[in-house]
Amino acid sequence: MLKGIPKFLFLFLLIAFANLFILPSKTHAISPNSIYVNVVPENPAPGENTSITLSSYASNLDSVLISWSVNGKKILSGVGKKTFSLSAPASGGEANVTATIMLPDGSIEKTIIIRPAVMALLWQANDSYVPPFYKGKALPTADSQIKIVALPEIKSGSQMVSPKNMTYAWKKDYTNNPDGSGYGKNFFIYTSDYLDDSNNISVTASTLDQKYSSKASVDMPTFQPKIVFYKNDANLGTLWEKALENGYRINGDEIIEAAPYFISPKDIRIPFLVWNWSINGNPVEMLDVRKNLIPLRAQAGVSGTSRIKLEINNIYKIFENASKEINVEF
Repeated sequence: MLKGIPKFLFLFLLIAFANLFILPSKTHAISPNSIYVNVVPENPAPGENTSITLSSYASNLDSVLISWSVNGKKILSGVGKKTFSLSAPASGGEANVTATIMLPDGSIEKTIIIRPAVMALLWQANDSYVPPFYKGKALPTADSQIKIVALPEIKSGSQMVSPKNMTYAWKKDYTNNPDGSGYGKNFFIYTSDYLDDSNNISVTASTLDQKYSSKASVDMPTFQPKIVFYKNDANLGTLWEKALENGYRINGDEIIEAAPYFISPKDIRIPFLVWNWSINGNPVEMLDVRKNLIPLRAQAGVSGTSRIKLEINNIYKIFENASKEINVEF
């Protein structure tokens, strides 16, 4: 004891002095959040090859031991094994994939659950015209109204989940569409943009418990309307099986019928369309209610060629128009 210093004060100074030389140990917290998981595809179909990749901003995964197990059974192990592939289970099943990363400061486990699902997207152009008996599909044009229906096939156990009992998150051109999304909204209606050649529509369907989900997307292109000419026979009606080509020969009195494929509105009798017919550059006024018909007459003893032209415009959609011309002989 130093002379003149009380005993209790001397002990206090001694402890304080000793603490100056005792540095606290520095620890590194191990967090699973430092490991990122990327699954491709995000929503695999049953039996589809699925790839899982690990990455980290805090640790070098190339130099550590990584083990992979599926449903508790070890499948793969090795240094730097950051990627693991497997086939998705059958519909209604699930695969529990566990990655164990042996870091210098301890091990981290990441569990990924693979639940397969299937999604089909069906679409239709609501206001696109096609003639009777046309076997193809009406195609969308600029400013067309298009409806897309999602048909998810999600199996929970042994039961199929009804599409009406799911929630749907729709996107148009990679932007969320809250108004079109929600419970039971398995269809999406939009108007195509005349400034774009196509629109990307995607949807994610999820069960109410968020346990199962399925995702699909479709690129919807737009097309130009096109006019095709047919012969309208007085006895047989329109001869849809054969389109008229350049050099078509007229015999006596005939009627040519124009079919403006994919133009809107779907009912071409609605007066949204302006029909401009001309013969050899001279406008022809059509008095008939059916503006898509033009009567022609070949005079006896006269022969030659005439150019028949039709231009159609939609008065409410300035970017929707079509034209066609054909040379006819008589």
